[in-house]
Amino acid sequence: MTSTDNPAASIAHRLANLATPRGYRLGVETSEGILDVPETAASLGLSAPTDVDDLLQNRRGGELVALLSAVKDGGAVLRQPTEVTFGPVVTRPEKIVCAGFNYRAHAEETGTPIPELPALFNKFNNALLGHGGQLKLPTHVAERFDYETELVIVIGRHCENVDARDALQYVAGYATGNDFSARDLQMATSQFMLGKTSTGFAPVGPWLVPASAVPDPQNLRLRTFVNGEVRQDWTTADMIFDCRYLIAHTSKVFPLKPGDLIFTGTPQGVILGQPIPAEQRRWLRPGDEVVSSVEGLGDLKVTLV
Repeated sequence: MTSTDNPAASIAHRLANLATPRGYRLGVETSEGILDVPETAASLGLSAPTDVDDLLQNRRGGELVALLSAVKDGGAVLRQPTEVTFGPVVTRPEKIVCAGFNYRAHAEETGTPIPELPALFNKFNNALLGHGGQLKLPTHVAERFDYETELVIVIGRHCENVDARDALQYVAGYATGNDFSARDLQMATSQFMLGKTSTGFAPVGPWLVPASAVPDPQNLRLRTFVNGEVRQDWTTADMIFDCRYLIAHTSKVFPLKPGDLIFTGTPQGVILGQPIPAEQRRWLRPGDEVVSSVEGLGDLKVTLV
């Protein structure tokens, strides 16, 4: 597979979308700082992708590889992590697909039968939010807000009707995500969508970690911290339908395209699963800080307002 087939899959660096006054810009993590790709390309007179979406959707991996080779001789424009604002790892996906009740322990804690097929629902692009962002709670329509730390798959090339054995070849990389939820809206009907796709309800980032750096997505530790307190601590090994199956199953229904996201489900430990009446639970509220962590992918922090 070449860099044009799956542009980010084998790049040996974590990638990010940096939010700037001039729009989102592709950043590449290095030992010296975050390489500002468009600025560096301009200074060297080279062509390069402007952001992660451009890299994936327009298959510009070859240009990025050439730029990374060129900066070994100097000319890199670097930003320090503390000086940048992270955007979502992608900002223009055609699809955001989510798997519900995809961990055995989570299904058990909520009294949900183990599904025979993936329980899929969707989010929209308005829900995307970057690391360090503020999530404004829609308190005018809901009050039972909850976290769901998840491994997120980022699709790297056109994927349609694929076999599960080949499915990971279509992955650009992985990211940390939070399938943020308004449980009262989610449970009001049999359809989850209204409880899942308010503005900011899909934080994802800070990094897109290339697939080559994640040899086994079914062996990663996930944790959630609310105001510093551990709420979830489990492993992707507990998935009912693993990453291969989710990609293959979904691709048989509709094609997945570069930049599409699959939220793969959350483990037990959510507020919804607490064995007390809903009105006695301490739901998330303005001022809370939620940190989602997936092993090797980075910590994703959002503040609720």
